[in-house]
Amino acid sequence: MKYDPIRLEIFKHLFAAIAEEMGTVLRKASYSPNIKERRDFSCAIFDRQGRMIAQAAHIPVHLGSMPLSVKAAFEHFAGDLHPGDVVVLNDPFRGGTHLPDITMVSPVYLNTENMVPFGDDKSTEKIKKQKIKASADSVVQPLSLIGFVASRAHHADVGGMTPGSMPVGREIFQEGLIIPPVKLVKAGQMDQDILELILANVRTPQERRGDLSAQIAANQRGAERLVEMVTRYGEDEVTDAEEQLLAYTERMTRRLIESLPDGVYHFTDQLDDDGVNDRLVPITVAVTIRGDSAKVDFTGSASQQAGSVNAVYAITLSAVYYVFRCLLGLDVPNNSGCLAPIEVIAPPGTVVNALSPAPVAGGNVETSQRIVDVLLGALAQACPGKVPAASQGTMNNVTIGGSALSPGSSPKERGEQFTYYETIGGGMGARPNSDGPSAVHSHMTNTLNTPVEALEYAYPLRVLRYEIRKGSGGDGKFRGGDGIVRALQVLTDCQAVVGSTPIRHPNMWR
Repeated sequence: MKYDPIRLEIFKHLFAAIAEEMGTVLRKASYSPNIKERRDFSCAIFDRQGRMIAQAAHIPVHLGSMPLSVKAAFEHFAGDLHPGDVVVLNDPFRGGTHLPDITMVSPVYLNTENMVPFGDDKSTEKIKKQKIKASADSVVQPLSLIGFVASRAHHADVGGMTPGSMPVGREIFQEGLIIPPVKLVKAGQMDQDILELILANVRTPQERRGDLSAQIAANQRGAERLVEMVTRYGEDEVTDAEEQLLAYTERMTRRLIESLPDGVYHFTDQLDDDGVNDRLVPITVAVTIRGDSAKVDFTGSASQQAGSVNAVYAITLSAVYYVFRCLLGLDVPNNSGCLAPIEVIAPPGTVVNALSPAPVAGGNVETSQRIVDVLLGALAQACPGKVPAASQGTMNNVTIGGSALSPGSSPKERGEQFTYYETIGGGMGARPNSDGPSAVHSHMTNTLNTPVEALEYAYPLRVLRYEIRKGSGGDGKFRGGDGIVRALQVLTDCQAVVGSTPIRHPNMWR
């Protein structure tokens, strides 16, 4: 169809609205404060080829990685995905990021009659035989795949050696339950065996059950809305809109790259250590700009580490996506077109493309932040007036877990477990013409905090102090943002893990 900017803008918002509504359903139906309060989740829409068409403005670290999860699900079940199926996975080496991030992928078929509600009694055979109206002109065609919807949420515990599933481990098996692509829901019916297997390996099964069900509900809503769109506008027009949105984002990204001076821009930064060995972990990048395309090469970065700071390829891809998306500075769709003009080289077996069975819990949250800093450090040389100084460079991960207490009972008598997970905000780097904002979540995290009232209600914890750490952003004509002080008192025996960097070695680029 002929390019129509008004029509394209309408479809851009239609797709984005579906993803946003999925997120609303997930947030309202979830059990855990991490999802309900902090909104540590993402929802997205994909075409029938698995290309991301729209993602809600949720978590940047999921931008480039969710398409890999959809691809893993599609390839694993090639030819065996049906209406009402929901594939679940969290394997970092098959499209995931780290084990707490559980992804649900649902194929979408025309029309709403074929999207069987969770728990419905319709049989698979009846679903397969259904015929539907495939377009607005009432032409009857066989059942056809029109796309995918997916949701990803950070679950506060998926097993492993410490509560919260973010340990200082030496292999991924210590970090929790690994879920390859499997059908949690088949033709609208929950596979109770798989669900019970998952719940038997986590510390908070009731909370996990509720959050998993919330993800299924979010996918159902997304599928329903996508079918409604196709029913209203016709499959051909929606498919054309998808192609044009991808092409538009690619075109705008190429225009951005073309505006940068040709050249090769290098930068190196490091993590303090890997949590096991006391040595620096360098991350190196060379960004090559040639015309309207870019090559991002991480050759020279450290080998994958014994500790859990390793990032899988999906994380590195997301960081690249995020940085170029930020530089666009335009209201362009969040879709796969952004990466079309960018070649990403991340040598296998390095800290930016770890191989199994490397531990990866911290790679998603700490190393991803440092990859962003390294990329911005390189691109600041190409566009110095657009890039801020380095931010806090960490997500300040805090996990606390143990046995919950109730008045007059001991942990043994109560027997219930709790797991609290949160990332603590901090300061963003100074901007070229103003101070950086204080006490915010920056870059690859985009979550909220857990409100004091919600935290104290849900966990045996008490917040003693929660305030801005005045003056911590440094000096200069334009100052970096200040960090946060959050003091917690635990009211029962528990285990705690804190992941934060840099502490001993400040960011090289300020």
